[in-house]
Amino acid sequence: MSSERPPGSGEARSARPPGSSEAPSARPPRSSGVPSGRPPLRSLLFVPGTRTGWLAKAEAAGADAAILDLEDAVPPDGKAAARAAVAEAVANTTGDLALLVRVNPLDGWAGAEDLRAVAHAHLTAVVLPKVHGPDDVRLADRLLSWCEREHGLPDGHIALVPLLESATALREAYEIARAAPRVAYVGAVTGKGGDVERAVGYRWSPSGAETLALRARVLLDARAAGVPCPVAGLWTDIADLDGLRAFAEQNRSLGYEGMIAIHPSHVPVINEVFSPTPEELARYERLLAAMEEAQASGAGAIVFEGDMVDEAMAARARAALHKARRTPA
Repeated sequence: MSSERPPGSGEARSARPPGSSEAPSARPPRSSGVPSGRPPLRSLLFVPGTRTGWLAKAEAAGADAAILDLEDAVPPDGKAAARAAVAEAVANTTGDLALLVRVNPLDGWAGAEDLRAVAHAHLTAVVLPKVHGPDDVRLADRLLSWCEREHGLPDGHIALVPLLESATALREAYEIARAAPRVAYVGAVTGKGGDVERAVGYRWSPSGAETLALRARVLLDARAAGVPCPVAGLWTDIADLDGLRAFAEQNRSLGYEGMIAIHPSHVPVINEVFSPTPEELARYERLLAAMEEAQASGAGAIVFEGDMVDEAMAARARAALHKARRTPA
């Protein structure tokens, strides 16, 4: 990769965004109580940028989204061809499968060229690798705004997913998450043998005990920043579906809303874990009906099916039902 940097990188990253009257660090966190316009994504399946034909496999597997990879999955001499193929796939998509593109890092021209090539009304999000801090997010945000203007898209149409792959990025997860309003789907990606394992130095185990605190803290940072739909990842053992299920259930219990996947066989398991059961949805409906009846008679809290519930639990039920209606079947 060239050592030259695209316009706006380097020292310019610390500059204030155009039209801003205060330093970027003064941006208030977004309210997590306001429903986001970003679609909930339970399963996000990686697809090599050199194999756009595999999008049909992702859709057949039931994935909510596919991440077309222009970074690690593409050799240096294949970058230009893969970029063109991915841009064509995004422009021509017609199904319900949400498309994300992992671009190359913005420390060289390849990443900027990726952004300009793939920006399109059909693109759900850009996945940004090798993020070191909030300045990287602000640079990507500005470049995406220019791309959106070129295509006549509203500012913020394309979401941005910063990958936290270094100890510094993980330490600054909150500031990274709140660096731009378009940030979404942020979480800890702690796959076996990956960048995070090398950066932190833990010994990976199937139980995930060594990364539990890390995943929980990154999730808390994302929630505090108001980032919609945080997702975790990923499980690298293709054949171990029981291990995948246990890891997905652990992430769901922490509060993540989806997971990144590397193989189509993982998608049904992930979708099942991150979807409410019919029994859970029915209980939410009954709880809301009981609370509405109680509130009509002036009561603020009631005993419902053996549990003490109040408006806070009713709000949780409304949010769960709202999300279930927006999530693909």
